Amino acid sequence: MDSSNLLSIVTFVYGFAAILYIAAWIFKKKLPGLLATWTVLLGAMGNAAGIIMRWVESYKLGIGHAPLSNMYESLVFFSWTIAVIYLVIERTYKNRILGVFTMPLVFLSIAYASLSPNINDQIQPLIPALKSNWLIAHVMTCFLGYAAFAIAFGISLMYLLASGDKKGKGYLLSHFPKPAFLDNLTHQMVTFGFLFLSIGIITGAVWANSAWGSYWSWDPKETWSLITWFIYATLLHARLMRGWHGKRIAYVSVIGFMAVLFTYFGVNLLPGLHSYAQ
Repeated sequence: MDSSNLLSIVTFVYGFAAILYIAAWIFKKKLPGLLATWTVLLGAMGNAAGIIMRWVESYKLGIGHAPLSNMYESLVFFSWTIAVIYLVIERTYKNRILGVFTMPLVFLSIAYASLSPNINDQIQPLIPALKSNWLIAHVMTCFLGYAAFAIAFGISLMYLLASGDKKGKGYLLSHFPKPAFLDNLTHQMVTFGFLFLSIGIITGAVWANSAWGSYWSWDPKETWSLITWFIYATLLHARLMRGWHGKRIAYVSVIGFMAVLFTYFGVNLLPGLHSYAQ
């Protein structure tokens, strides 16, 4: 079995975990939730094994680079980072309802990588600009940030649903964490993501200078990374300096993740220095 086949299996494991979380939420049963947690753990282990196998395979082909250089590989890593961060959150706060809004994102990410005919899963040589030790530092930090923003997005959706149930009579919302907890957790995830996105942008600038002789070229992905950074910087500033909380923070979190998605997918349709990412 090669890495692509293993990761295809992991796709269905994550999908099954998402179904179990939703079943636990709807039917208010502990067993599906417990099974969901162990299924996510199994999927994350398989995901990590697939990444390592792909790395080894690249060396066997004489290419020898970290599996972080194209859309397929980045989506696989993105899925793994969301799953791992989610498992830490679930263990910390002992609340599995968060998985209802997190695991579908993990599943959709790796499913798009594994099942989409538009994604090439072949291991390919690096273009000259990518042959740098900065590759791992830049991509890993950026995607740790993206993963935290993805979880913040899911939590923000939960907050908006919970805050909309003014009388507390919604059957499916009755086991949601309190809005204040969701608001605080959104802030924590955004802070975590903002830190790593900032490091990612800095390492990317240093890498760009060594590869192209310029720290910043206003490439579409660079520009939209900066826009995304400013959206989350605005969220943190508004919360710390203006006292924003609740729905306003949740809405900015949702807008921020839309910017993340456009930075990740949308700008690949535009010509630029990062066009290899597609």
